[in-house]
This record gives sequence, C-alpha cells and structure tokens, in this order.
Amino acid sequence: MKFSIVFFIYINVLFGFSQNKNHQQWTTLLKKHVSPNGAVDYKAFQKDHKALNDYITFLSLNAPGKQWTKNEISAYWINAYNALTVQLIIEAYPLKSIKTIWRPWSKKLIVVEGKKLSLDTIEHEILRKMNEPRIHFAIVCASKSCPKLQNSAFEASNLDLMLENATKEFINDQEKNSISKKVVNLSKIFKWFAADFPKNKAFIKFLNRYSATKIDLDAKINFLNYDWSLNE
Repeated sequence: MKFSIVFFIYINVLFGFSQNKNHQQWTTLLKKHVSPNGAVDYKAFQKDHKALNDYITFLSLNAPGKQWTKNEISAYWINAYNALTVQLIIEAYPLKSIKTIWRPWSKKLIVVEGKKLSLDTIEHEILRKMNEPRIHFAIVCASKSCPKLQNSAFEASNLDLMLENATKEFINDQEKNSISKKVVNLSKIFKWFAADFPKNKAFIKFLNRYSATKIDLDAKINFLNYDWSLNE
C-alpha cells in the first residue's frame, strides 16, 4: 500500500508538468531572490540550492514533447537556460564575473532525453534556431550588461507579452544602450548575434518598434563595451 502511494506521487510529479507545463517552482525562487530591476541575491540563492536543483531535475525529467506548442517549448528552454546560469554561479560563488569560471558556456549542465547539454547548446542549437530574435533579451549571462533576469518565469500563456516587455525594457535601458535620433550606441549583443536580427534599415525599424527615441533610418550605429561584472 505504501509503495502504491509513493509510486502514485512520483507519477504525478513526473507527468504533471507535461499536462500543465508551468514553471511555478522557478517563479517562486525568482520572486524570493531577484529584485524588480534584475539584481540577483546569489548568496540567498545558495541557501535555496536544493529547491533550484529540484526545479532543474524537474526540467530534466520533463522534456518538451511532440505535442507541445512552440510557445511551450520556448518557455521551457528560456527558463532552463536562466535556471542553469544561476546554478552555475551559485556553485562557484562568491565570484566577480561568470567569466572567471572555466568555459562556463561549454559545461554540460543538464541531461535531457539522454543528452548532456550546455548553455551553448541550448542557446545556439535550440533557441536561436526558433528564429525569434527577442530571446536574446530573455536569456541572461549573469552580467551587468546582459538583459536583466526577470523575477518571474516565462510561461507559454504570456510568452509573447514577456518577450515584448523584455525587449522594450532592454533597448530603453540607458545602461545597456544609448539612443539618439542620429547616433545609436548599442549593446554588443546586437553585434554578436547580428545574424538573428533584420539587416540595414530593417534593423533600425526593429529598434524603433521598441525605442522611446525614434531613430533615423540612416543613423550611425556604434557598439558599447560589455560589462561582465556579476549582476548582483
């Protein structure tokens, strides 16, 4: 009888995510340890390492299925990327920058469907292939110049809204970009991932969808230095 109850609970944990596909565990942790402006309390996160590891295990056991929608798959991988980044930092904390960790983006951090995946794999082989440039403002590198870590999980039900808000927030953040009508000083994210964004004047039009300052189509574009200091 006891075995049956334990097995029933295990099955519900294992398959409940497939039915609901929500990320409440991750939201709970983010609400506790990330401020509205994206500052992360890694020291406090360390004390919650078991809950974070449980969430990552949860993701590992519940890979996206063929019946999942694109939004469900995108939310899963964005949250996985961000949770794994936080896990990577707290395991090495205290530290001043993610770059003090040896090859942080190449480390195998999670097993999904029998495959060991790194942050690079998730970003370049999964998320970028979804042809959605706004993901670059949703995933984080634990650094001051990267997009802020949102203090709630991405969910399929509000994914488009969250991506829109994250993109608008990042582009108008004067610590990340400096925008005027004639000259645009942008984050190097736009340079590193230029292949994912529209080209030439279409790129300016993309920026103008979100920028509070409207940019001339022939504006000069420069790229700013990137601050890899920890976003704590």
